[in-house]
Amino acid sequence: MSQAISIGKSKQIQNTLSVSEAIQARRAVKAFDPNHNMTDREVERLLTLAMLSPTAFNIQNWRFVRLRDSELRKQVRAVAWDQAQVTDASLLVVLCADLKSWEKNPARYWRNVAKPVQEFLVPAIRQYYTGREQVQRDEAMRSCGIAAMTLMLAAKEMGYDSCPMDGFDFEAVARLINLPGDHVISFMVAIGKGVKDPMPRGGQLSLNEVVVQNRFG
Repeated sequence: MSQAISIGKSKQIQNTLSVSEAIQARRAVKAFDPNHNMTDREVERLLTLAMLSPTAFNIQNWRFVRLRDSELRKQVRAVAWDQAQVTDASLLVVLCADLKSWEKNPARYWRNVAKPVQEFLVPAIRQYYTGREQVQRDEAMRSCGIAAMTLMLAAKEMGYDSCPMDGFDFEAVARLINLPGDHVISFMVAIGKGVKDPMPRGGQLSLNEVVVQNRFG
């Protein structure tokens, strides 16, 4: 998949929501039209936008497993508490991360910057991650979380609904997608045409309870 796709000049996709509107409108939708198909162009646009999400040291450690095979979707649904969105959504992406992306030719992550910057950052990547397995895993989860939010907001802008999912057997799904041993699954995101309004928001905490000024008391 190439990032050469035009993100800002698409003639087929009209921007209908501002970023703030997309944030407010995005909800976890679980009922999708099983007969709706997204075009390859739409899917490529979504995944290309997700690939613009930030990662530490620009290691781009996310790996997006697009489940296209209907039989595989059924098998995943069977280990996901029979949740209908697994098979009914137009697009199902398993967000994974390569835990060792930091050591796999890291020079490519900075090939377009000045040589002094390369000489500083590339060795710093190895120094930061070597022998720190928990840090590698934490980084994977952070990266996938940011990318998934990008994916869901971009989908909302395009008129699609989405549902982030962690209600499944991670080990079973790992076997079904042949997950490499140095990769980890973060969660899944289902995207498609919603056919049922989500429930009202369950109850938002107040800003005063969530925002801490300077330090905890």
